[in-house]
Amino acid sequence: MTNANPLVDSFGRVHDNLRVSVTDRCNIRCFYCMPETGVEFVERSQILDFEEIERFVRVAVGMGIRKLRVTGGEPLVRRDLPVLIRRLAAIPGIEDLALTTNGVLLEEFAQPLFDAGLRRLNVHIDTLDRARFEQITRRDDLGRVLRGLATAKRVGFTRIKLNAVAVKNLVEADIVPLARYARENGFEVRYIEFMPLDAQNLWDRGKVLLADDMIAQLSREISPLAPVPDPDPRAPASEYAYADGGGMVGFIASVSRPFCLNCNRLRLTADGHLRYCLFAIEEDDVKALMRSGAPDEEIAALVRRNVAGKWEGHEINSTKFVAPPRPMYSIGG
Repeated sequence: MTNANPLVDSFGRVHDNLRVSVTDRCNIRCFYCMPETGVEFVERSQILDFEEIERFVRVAVGMGIRKLRVTGGEPLVRRDLPVLIRRLAAIPGIEDLALTTNGVLLEEFAQPLFDAGLRRLNVHIDTLDRARFEQITRRDDLGRVLRGLATAKRVGFTRIKLNAVAVKNLVEADIVPLARYARENGFEVRYIEFMPLDAQNLWDRGKVLLADDMIAQLSREISPLAPVPDPDPRAPASEYAYADGGGMVGFIASVSRPFCLNCNRLRLTADGHLRYCLFAIEEDDVKALMRSGAPDEEIAALVRRNVAGKWEGHEINSTKFVAPPRPMYSIGG
């Protein structure tokens, strides 16, 4: 099914980017995302199977989706994930397929994922310090993540980005070492301002390490940074280039520089709910439609309604802001 009409919301934003969570489970416990114990996961029978995911993606591609990112939880804990990647990579119309992972299982899965057609990876890593890694994730897995990154580079991945959550009074000492590690290995690090998406209500604005402060630190201690000319206005990260030619670095500044007015993304949760924003309060139940035998046209109509109802922005910097009822691991990264 192909529909020539693009997915445009009431603010004129064209949507061509879909993030699909394949599980809400994770093998680490980052304090800003999940409690250490007592996490309640969705029953496996309520998680979309590969056929349902593929069907929805095909419908979405018929409506103009061109970029697809597979997320979790931790997507590599989903059994046979390379099988799904191969099926998604084969869908005509997908121009960009990427995966976000914490890297703990990447050493094992890098080759199967590459063989399945994946070429872009985002690997979450906040620090190169073993003790601080364990403090943040509550797991002693830094060595596994670093081996996974080395393996991914060796098997042929050339577009690897590192995602680092910037929590004030915790990771200041990690900003420069992580940037140097990325420069030495041909990676691009993206620093993400700490957002109110944790399951324990730990967030407050005073804990956000701001993009401007990180830019100043990197410019001072490594090389001056300048904005990349002619950036993609719909990209979530503001990209900067080092003056010495040593690559680029990105900043996802959802708190200090909201990019809502350029947003082009939709999210499908692991349990089959469509969200027009990471911070959305309301969702649309795609799974219920598919499992009731609804035709593709009904699914497409639901997608259009979801996009049409998209708000102007999350208002994270106003008194109107309300945190979403789901934590990050349940929404999808």
